[in-house]
This record gives sequence, structure tokens and C-alpha cells, in this order.
Amino acid sequence: MLVLSRDDVLATLTLPDCIERVEAAFRLHAEGRTLGPGVLSVEARGGAFHVKVAGLVGERSYLAAKTNGNFPDNPGRSGLPAIQGTVVLADASNGVPLAVMESGTITALRTAAATAVAAKLLARKDARTATIVGCGVQGAIQLKALAAVMSLDHVRLVDVAPDRARAMAAQAESTLGLRVSVVGDVCAAVRSSDVCVTCTPSRRPFLFRDDVAPGTFIAAVGADGHGKQELDPSLVSSATLVVDVLEQCAEIGELQHALAGGLMRAGDVHAELAQVVAGRKPGRTSDDEITIFDSTGTALQDVAAAIAVYERARATGRGVDVA
Repeated sequence: MLVLSRDDVLATLTLPDCIERVEAAFRLHAEGRTLGPGVLSVEARGGAFHVKVAGLVGERSYLAAKTNGNFPDNPGRSGLPAIQGTVVLADASNGVPLAVMESGTITALRTAAATAVAAKLLARKDARTATIVGCGVQGAIQLKALAAVMSLDHVRLVDVAPDRARAMAAQAESTLGLRVSVVGDVCAAVRSSDVCVTCTPSRRPFLFRDDVAPGTFIAAVGADGHGKQELDPSLVSSATLVVDVLEQCAEIGELQHALAGGLMRAGDVHAELAQVVAGRKPGRTSDDEITIFDSTGTALQDVAAAIAVYERARATGRGVDVA
């Protein structure tokens, strides 16, 4: 069994490869060639733990179980990452453990990869401007993922810590060649953007229906637990809503609040992302349509990324092999 560190994951998993693998995993899910996915969440003081499990069935079948701790105050309080944990990858045909690997990097990359897949299908083809709300590790990778699948001209960054947004802006300008502005008014920024990604730990809405122009695509990434919320339910219910996994989003995503407020039923959800990837449901159908991707993060993404890391590590001799 391989033990793979954060450095090993970074050396073996590129963002373009992760986008490709995640898109393929959603397609397999639409074809019924997956195990699960399933999720278990446990609240803790100052944070939460979740366990996510899924498998992909192919020429070789794999199952991954990820255990993550999410403690948003860690960076400011102790210097630790907000998200920490491990992924265990196993052979799904016989149960043999194949690898244990650091999960924070996998989580960040696969979450951004899902946004990229959704943006290809749900954003306007002529979209050129984007707003990123939340400029931590996830915000930076989300921007890289958007830039990988879209021709962006101008990006606006919003964060409660302006210094963090300015640091991300400088990095994005130098590495991605983008024109980047740091702004303080999230509503004004989104109103003048074609695409918006929200990736904050917020537990109350900060984006409302009147803040969003026709034709905007929103990837709502932050709501991945009970009570977490970035979008007003009236915005969610009035848009074309695509979810990563319906049951999971109804429990812990933005959808939970629209359902609780009686503004939507589960049957009102336009599609799961897998259905759109496989062509079984349409993505964007008009330039004026507001589209939302409710991204709670599914273990389908974790297993896809973990397989890529494991296969590349075996091929290149990365990691520590233990009996």
C-alpha cells in the first residue's frame, strides 16, 4: 500500500488532469457505473468532520473513502489548514487497500474541477468577466479552474480580508495573465460579472436575486454542511439549478434552504451535473438564463482524483510503499 504526502499529491495531480477525470466520473455516474456516493457528517466545536465514500466501476474498479476535518478558523488561530484529512483508496473488486493519501489538496483540486466542468455547460459561451467571493486556498484554485475552460478578460475578487484578496490578485495577474481588481462591494461586483464563484464559510446569505444580472452563471461552493449558506433561497429557486448530487444538496447544500422555505421541491431541480455531462438533460438553454451549480462536493470527485494520484504515483515511483 502506498502512503502519499501532500507533496506527492501535488506532484502527481494537475488541474487539467483533475478536470478531465472529474468530468469522466460524472459521466460514469449517469451511466450507472458508480458505487454510492455516500456521506456522513459530524459537527464538532469550531468545525465539522465528514466522511465521503464512492467507487468507480471500469476495467479496474476502485473505491475511495475520504475523512476530512473542516475548521475554518484554523489558519488565523493556529496556522493550520482549514481542511485536513486522508483518502483511502481500495480495489473495489476485492477490498484490498491500495493507498492512503493527503486529502486537503485533493479536495481543493477536485472541487475546482467540478466548477470547471459545470462552467463549460452552464456559463454563456461569451462569458469574459468573473467574480470570486472568498480568496483563500479554494478561491485561488477556483480561479485557475475557470481560466482553464474560459477566456476571461477581467476578474474581481471579494474577501473579508482585503490583504488576502490583494495577494491573490497579484498571484493571478503574474501566473494567469489576467486583469484582476480587488473590490469591497460583492453585490456590485456580481451585477457586472458573467460568472461568480462563492467559496466562503458563510452561514447566512450575502447574494440576492436583485444582485444577479440575466445570463449569469453562479457556482455556489461554500455551502457543504448543515446551516451553511451563501445564496438567498429566492435566488436559488428562480434560477436553473443544477446540483452535484440531489440527495446530498437537499441535505447540506444551498438547496436545503430553498426546500426548508417552501420555495422549491426536489422535483424542481433542473438536473444533476452527471445528467448534463452525459447529455441526458440540457445545460444552459438561453443567454438570459441565470444558472446555478450547487456544489457540495461529492465522493465521485474524490475517487476520480485519488485514482489519478495513485496511478501516476505507481508509474513514477512516488510515495512510501508499506506492507
